[in-house]
Amino acid sequence: MTRLKWFFVVFLRYYRNLGLRVALYATLALAVAFISPLAVARVNDWIPLELDFQSVMPVLTILASSMLAVSTFSLNIMVSAHRAASAATTPRVHRLLLEDTTTQSVLATFIGAFVYSLTSIILYRSNFYAEEAASLIMGVTILVAALVVVSLLRWIDLLKDLGSVDESIRLARSRAATVLENFAREPNFGATPLTKSVVSPTTTRKLLAPTSGILQLVDIDRLSRCLPSTAAVYVLTRPGRHLVEGELLAEVAGAIDDNVAHEVSNAFVIGQHRTHEQDTEYGLVVLAEIASRALSPGINDPGTAMQTVSALKEVLWAYVRRAPDEQVTIADRVFVQFPDEKELLQAAFAAIARDGAAIVEVAQALRLALSTLADSGNAHLATAAEELADLSLAYSKQAGLLEQEIEKLESIRVVAER
Repeated sequence: MTRLKWFFVVFLRYYRNLGLRVALYATLALAVAFISPLAVARVNDWIPLELDFQSVMPVLTILASSMLAVSTFSLNIMVSAHRAASAATTPRVHRLLLEDTTTQSVLATFIGAFVYSLTSIILYRSNFYAEEAASLIMGVTILVAALVVVSLLRWIDLLKDLGSVDESIRLARSRAATVLENFAREPNFGATPLTKSVVSPTTTRKLLAPTSGILQLVDIDRLSRCLPSTAAVYVLTRPGRHLVEGELLAEVAGAIDDNVAHEVSNAFVIGQHRTHEQDTEYGLVVLAEIASRALSPGINDPGTAMQTVSALKEVLWAYVRRAPDEQVTIADRVFVQFPDEKELLQAAFAAIARDGAAIVEVAQALRLALSTLADSGNAHLATAAEELADLSLAYSKQAGLLEQEIEKLESIRVVAER
């Protein structure tokens, strides 16, 4: 993973933060309010309108009062929709909904319009604006009002799906597909896979986790650049795994000083929650949890489970069919664990095979998905699909399905090419 790609990953992490988006809009509104007097003379030459603040103030007052109410009401709707989605699907969907950029942009526009109008009123009452600035302030206010109208239309269009099961599945599928596509384009995100066949040196310098939490990101390019040419690093846990403070995180083979060790330690990002950037299993797990929740006795919604199985099949099919980029730089001295095709398939379908074993329609949809994936041309995935199909059939037999139903499942062949 190059510097540019790493910067993009970190940028997206903050870009999807609701607080940052609102703060940027509010800062922009403040900047417009303060900079406006500096452009008064030039704008009045372009637009020869004669207005006074007695005409502008009612508009600013209406905008300030209405945007405060709209912002509060919209936040209440967002919170209610997120809670409903979490209850109907999985709590992990809540964070996906929070990162939805459309919702963030709409709410940020409402709050930014409120901040702008309130700031303009305060500045006028403080005699910061000259009377000649009224035309410019009215022009900016009209522009802000137009942005608010566009945001309201986007918000209305968004509300019809916000918090629904279909929207939750769409978001989870989109995020899982994006991560796996990046993983397929740049295998192991540019690191050398740490497999059982890799023999690490007996003498190494151990790096311990500085705090407890989830390993979210590994800056592979930084590790490659900071290590001496005679050193190598072996990351002993994969992104998405939980660590406790003082647990072994990585080992460095070769002579390094304390400064290099510090640089290596800073290449790891540990947080409190699993994230999607390098955790290739997480998106699949979120989708699988939606299916498992739908199959619970309290909800009993096999249709949603089958819809989720189809989404998982699409994501994995696209992943195995995506060829790596032609120019991919591999850090040959950075070894990191990442899941193989079998582990990805287990993350996607193992829970559904267990929880949907007693419902023949779900078991049938699962075997059909596994049969398709077995024909994907990927030998490792095909073998894993055959093994999981046998396990799901065993679950269904133990769940007490009728003999005719078992025969129906067995008629769907899931066989890996030998």
